[in-house]
Amino acid sequence: MSLEVLEQLEAKVQMAVDTISLLQMEIEELKEKNEALERDAASVKESRESLEQENAKLREEQEAWQNRIRSLLGKIENVE
Repeated sequence: MSLEVLEQLEAKVQMAVDTISLLQMEIEELKEKNEALERDAASVKESRESLEQENAKLREEQEAWQNRIRSLLGKIENVE
């Protein structure tokens, strides 16, 4: 009787060890996916920052052109 109980206990322990091993492998896979997502997020952030800088530069250029056009229009009005 006690040998049967020991065998059941051994089977349960083995099942627990197998489950733990599977969970550890799953954790490693999730860590790798998380690292990949963090790299992707950093790349997207860099791209966004670059686009924001380019947008600011283009807005400044647009404002400069608008000022030049206003100035030229003012000169044209003075001539008329």
